[in-house]
Order: sequence, then structure tokens, then C-alpha cells
Amino acid sequence: MKILVTGAAGFIGFHLTKSLLRKGHKVVGLDNINDYYDVELKYERLTQLGVERSQAFDFLHTCDSVLDENFRFIRMNLEDGQALPELFKEHSFDVVVNLAAQAGVRYSIENPNAYIDSNILGYMNVLECCRQFKIKHLLYASSSSVYGENKKVPFQVDDNVDHPISLYAATKKSNELMAHTYSHLFGIPTTGLRFFTVYGPWGRPDMAIYLFVDAISNNKPIKVFNNGNMSRDFTYIDDIVKGVELLMDNPPNKIKEKAAYRISNIGNGKPQSLSSFIEAIETSFGKEAMKEFLPMQAGDVSQTWADVSELEKLGYSSKTSIKEGVANFVTWYKDYYTK
Repeated sequence: MKILVTGAAGFIGFHLTKSLLRKGHKVVGLDNINDYYDVELKYERLTQLGVERSQAFDFLHTCDSVLDENFRFIRMNLEDGQALPELFKEHSFDVVVNLAAQAGVRYSIENPNAYIDSNILGYMNVLECCRQFKIKHLLYASSSSVYGENKKVPFQVDDNVDHPISLYAATKKSNELMAHTYSHLFGIPTTGLRFFTVYGPWGRPDMAIYLFVDAISNNKPIKVFNNGNMSRDFTYIDDIVKGVELLMDNPPNKIKEKAAYRISNIGNGKPQSLSSFIEAIETSFGKEAMKEFLPMQAGDVSQTWADVSELEKLGYSSKTSIKEGVANFVTWYKDYYTK
């Protein structure tokens, strides 16, 4: 298949692209390489895919990977309503995986306009291109944050998600609604991916595991919100990629009058307390963390827990233990910052 992966220089997009290329797919990666976090990490991910910084720096310049003839990259904003349709026309994609978005719950409180531009306007352009160029399946990143302060666990895809508590969550909920409209009106098979606390090597610097390991490494206290009374459905990146690929290979079908529309949780299905996650980091790092206990932050929730029963029917299982996943991240972190 020929697949467009937006957000290819991002954490999940990078790992998904690597996996798709290993399986022989042709992939075009798109990313605007914004400075929400260290752009050097994004360029280094692209280097791992065979695209050097000097090639990827300029906007609207398509460059070929020196490592895999099936990979090409272009730096572009999804908000570019002229260049994006031209890209779709040139490549005749079979599938689109839209992972490009302005990420971060807390950042959305400080910079709301960035979320509207990327997560609403940019996403709308993707939908329009999928309609115009007859894409066979659109998969797009949603988030477990749409569940808000849902007290019922585990979180199921048919739970009410009408009360988001951050703008980031609201944009992800709107993406799901917009996808349903396009599936209903234009027959585009769409799959929304509700990711649950993804972690692993090459992860974002604003993620908990990165912040914790970095603080321990530099003899600084880690910030433990809600005084540690939190749990998360921590999901290792390889399991996330496996879930995305299973859903990609099994697009939703129109059933009677219902649109070819699907929402799927992709998580571990076994939540861990924040304290046990920190303990796993301390064990892998071989050093105890100094801890600064703080109240809950605005827009955050005390627990997440994914019901992955529907995904399991497609053969999904989350096999990476917290101990193994954390150890892999710590090993990568030490290698990356000592090279």
C-alpha cells in the first residue's frame, strides 16, 4: 500500500513509519517540525529514517530516504490548503494516518490558538483531501483525554465524552465528530485512535517518563502531581504501533444505515499507579528519585484505563510489561544523551 503518515517526525509517527517500511509499504512522511519541543529530537528521528536535517529543513521540499527507497519526506503544514491537495494528487495514497497535531493537555491552556490551527483547521484539510482523492481508509489520532473526568472504568468507546476538561481534549472530540460526518456523507472509512499514555524510546520530552528520567539523571526532584494519587494506562510504543496496524488492515464497513466509522481505544488495558511507574524508573536507573508532591494540575485527570476488548477481537494484545518498557526507555535515554 501507499500510505501518508502525517506527524512522521513525531514520537508515534516515527515508530509507525519504521514498522510500515519494514513490512514493505511505500510511505510518505509529512511533518511541520514545529518547536513545541526540541526540534533536534525530531530531526534525529528523521535521520533514523534516512532523511538528514539539511534535506528536511526547507518547507515543501520532498526528499528521498538514503536508507529505504520506499520512504519520502516533506515538511509541510496541514493548514496549507494549497500544498496538501497537490501532495494527495501527486501520490494517490491508499491510506492516510493522521498523527500530526498540536499535542499536550497543559500547553493547550496557555496556547489555545495553536490547537485550533493544527487540530481543527489542519484536520479539516485532511478530511477534504480524503474526500476529494477517494482515500480507502483514514486513521487519525484521538486521545484518552476525551474521557475527561469519567468515573466509570475501564473507559469504553461508547461512554459519554461530552464533557472535555481541556481544549486539547475538545479538539480531539471534535475530530471524531467531523470524521463521522465525512464517513456518513461521503462514505470514507474512518478510524479514530484513542491513545492511552504512550511511552518508549524516542518519546516526547514533555511526557512523564522523560521528565522523570531527566530529573533523576540531573539530580533534580521529580514533580508528582495529585500527591501521587494517580494511575495511568501506560502503553508501550510497540503495542501502540501494533494496534494501529491491525486497525489499518481492518477498515470499518458500512452496516445498513450506519457509516463506515469506528473509534478504538489503544491501550495496555492494565493501569498502573504513578508510584509503581516511578519505582520501575528508579529500579532501571539504579537511583532513587527526589520527589516534589504537588496538587492536581488544571485539565488533568486522576486515572485512565482502556477497555481494549474490541481491539483484542482483531488479535491485539499488549505484551510489553512496565518493567521491560521502562528499561528500554532508560537505555535509550542514556545512549542518546551520552553519544
